[in-house]
Amino acid sequence: VVEESIVDGPGLRYVLFTQGCPHACRGCHNPETHSLFGGRLVSVSSVLAAVEKNPLLAGVTFSGGEPFLQPEPLCALARGVHALGGTVVVYTGYTLEQLRELADPPSRRLLLAADLLVDGPYVEALRDLNLPFRGSSNQRLLGPGEIRSALAGEPAPV
Repeated sequence: VVEESIVDGPGLRYVLFTQGCPHACRGCHNPETHSLFGGRLVSVSSVLAAVEKNPLLAGVTFSGGEPFLQPEPLCALARGVHALGGTVVVYTGYTLEQLRELADPPSRRLLLAADLLVDGPYVEALRDLNLPFRGSSNQRLLGPGEIRSALAGEPAPV
């Protein structure tokens, strides 16, 4: 957990790093999150309580690891964040097209809960420190309209 970040989405954000990642991107800045074992369990209510205590927060960011390995509790957390008036940013090593193909309801709900999705694996050869909220130029910033369009079968922007 990072309680205040300005680099993981718009505004001041509470960042939750999930444990477990199948991508293991070369050069990842969170390699300790790759194993499915480790980390610590936190409840949705404890995260919401921490978020509610800080009126300066714009919202919560789900990073990784890979958030789509834990979509159900993150959906519950996203509902709570929205109820508090905050936004939800989700980072994933999957592309939106890959997530659409997974087609499981919890992942679909998490996609629909995202106010901003940063998709695609980190590619060390495409590293660009000038990009807002991304580490490599292949990653996209996708808003709710783009996510909904892609889920309806339309291609997402490149």
